[in-house]
This record gives sequence, C-alpha cells and structure tokens, in this order.
Amino acid sequence: MVGPGRWCRARPWVTSVRPVGDIRKCRDGLSVRCRCVVAGRARAAVAAYRYRPAPLEGRRCPAFPYLLRSAMSAADTTTSTKVPPPRQAPSPVAVAERGPGKRRSGGPAVPWLLLAPCLLILALVLGYPLVRLVTLSFQEFGQSQLWGFKPAESVGFDNFAEVLGDGEFWTVVVRTIVFAVACVIFTMVVGMLIALLLQRVSGWVKTLINIALVASWGMPIIVATTVFKWLFDSDYGIFNALLSKLPGVDMIGHNWFADGPEGLAVITLLVVWGAVPFVVITLGAGLTQVPKELEEAARLDGAGAWGVFRFVTLPILKPIVVMLTTLSVIWDMGVFPQVFVMRGGHPEAEFQLLTTYSYDKAFVVNDYAQGSAIALLTVVLLLGVIGVYMRQMLKIGEVE
Repeated sequence: MVGPGRWCRARPWVTSVRPVGDIRKCRDGLSVRCRCVVAGRARAAVAAYRYRPAPLEGRRCPAFPYLLRSAMSAADTTTSTKVPPPRQAPSPVAVAERGPGKRRSGGPAVPWLLLAPCLLILALVLGYPLVRLVTLSFQEFGQSQLWGFKPAESVGFDNFAEVLGDGEFWTVVVRTIVFAVACVIFTMVVGMLIALLLQRVSGWVKTLINIALVASWGMPIIVATTVFKWLFDSDYGIFNALLSKLPGVDMIGHNWFADGPEGLAVITLLVVWGAVPFVVITLGAGLTQVPKELEEAARLDGAGAWGVFRFVTLPILKPIVVMLTTLSVIWDMGVFPQVFVMRGGHPEAEFQLLTTYSYDKAFVVNDYAQGSAIALLTVVLLLGVIGVYMRQMLKIGEVE
C-alpha cells in the first residue's frame, strides 16, 4: 500500500491525515492525495498514496492502511450512491404566522440575563476581596485603623517599596519557587508513570488503584496533614520505625522538622500525594484518545517504548500536560494549610512560604497593609505563570 511517490520519510510519527483530493481509479486500485501532519515538527508533507489489493506483509507504510481502508469503504463503486431527499421549503402559512421580523430566540440579551445571577455571585465572592486587597495594599492599615481609632490614609507605593526592600521577602520568594518547582516535577512525573501503568494492568487491579486514588484525592487537606504529621513524628512516627529496621539505619527520635529542608521535603511529599490523583485521572482520560494504530505503526518501524512515548504519546498529550503543569504551579504556589497545620499554626522562618509570610504579616504582626501588598505581589507572579500558559496554548492551536 504505497504510491508512486515516496513515504516522505514521516515514518510513524504522523498524528493526523486528511485527504486533499478526490479518490480516483488507477490501473491497480484507487489513489487518494493526502496531507500528513508530523507531530512535534510543526510541518506538513504531501504525497500520493495508492491502494493496492495486495497483502500488507513486509511493506513500510505504517500509518495509512486504516485511512485508505476507510476511503475504500466510502468510495465503493459497486454500491449505488444514495441521494438524500430534497428538503421541503416552509409553507407560506407558517412564514406568515411567524412574521418576517420575528426571531425564534428572545434576542441577544437573553443569554446575559440567564448568566446574570452567576456573574453577580462571582463578582461578590471574587471581585470584592480582590478590590479590597488592592485598596489595603496602598494604605496604612493596622489595628488602629481596623478598630476605627485612626482613619486609613493612602501611602502610595510605600508598602511595596518596604516589602521589596526587605531581604527576608526575597528569601521567601526563592524558597517558594524552589518548593513549587519540586512539587510540580514530582507530581507530573509520578502522575504520568501511574497513568501509563494503568493502561497496562488488568481490570480489577486498575479498579483498585483508581479507588485508592479517588480516596486519597477526596481526603480533606487538614485530615491528610494531621496524618502525615503523626507519620513523621519524632517519638511515635511509623516512618522512623520503618526506616530503623533497615541495616545500619537508626532513625528513632529523629526530628524531621528540626531542619528547614527536611521539613519542606516532608511537606512536598504531602503535597505530591494529594495532587497525583487528579493528574493520573486527567492523563488517563487523555491516553484513551491516543490512536492505537500510531503506536503499533511506530513499533513496527522499530521504535522502542521511549520512542513511542516521545514521538507519539507525548505530542498528543501536550495540551493536557501544559494545562496540568500550569494548574500545579498555581496550586503549589498557594500552599498554605499544609505548612500551617504541620507547624502547629506558627511556621518558623525556614518554613515560610509566600502565603504563610503574608498571613504572618497581616494577622501576627497586625500590619494588614504589608500583608495585602505581599498577597498582591503573589497574584502578579501567578499572572505571569498564566501568561506563559496562554502563550503555549496559542502556539499549540497554531500548530494544529
């Protein structure tokens, strides 16, 4: 099943094929002109392919048999073409009853009227806190202003200048970025591995794993954090007891939270544990859309497991991976209850992230203006992440 033209060296990495011409008769079968889009290379190649009623064994045409078989069935010359009956024009009586200027819908304002309650609720729940946050960040607002002893005075950008000039703030920013990057990498890698594993296990094993994933995903954050806190307890923690059973390892009485990096590693494990189920379920749904014909074609052409994943599976999953990565960055930059509960409501300086640092400034130091400024800077940082996400999605849309 090859044409007079060459296979254009696209090999098995073809993700979509569409005919660009009519199916014509030839000396030994039918021929159709197609356009094949090569995944990951953002270019198209055009070649003519001919159907021959010869066996396919030993032929190097991995991606087109199923296309031309469907084309043959659609262009079967032995069956008569069924022409649909012509549509009847509406009767003049129905047109006269409806009137020339009357529409079936209620006009363009009806959808907005239906959306108005939801938009109003979103404006109250999300809009007012954001406006209040911006207002406080440009004012001098403390306990005196909160209780009404002094009026709130506008100070311009003084709060931002004070926050940006504080060395502790930049330390917290770097720590938050490193923490978020570690969480995202481990979440995506572990989630992808489990999703690929679920495609190769039997039915009952897959069901048990999905039940465990949904159960861990549905567990409240406070409950999960409390459980992890007891697992890594220095005196009664099960994790220390299990590690102590290894030869040459003595972890009895080891305090994981005596050092910042070790404590943040435990919190990273907790965050990854809670985020992996969503990634696995989403990637699993995306893997069902990967055509099996392309994977089989890649294997027939000599590609190994890594080649199939890199050139076939990953390009198709790229939009989902970009979306999950962006959501993971946003969620991990906003981690608060895990740190707050794990440290008993008073995180030490080496455990401070942007969320807990903003909370301490506002509700421990009672400087609500600086706390609002830190929160607003966090929002601006996340808007940059969203901008990168939108740019990547636009690039993917242009390629497709």
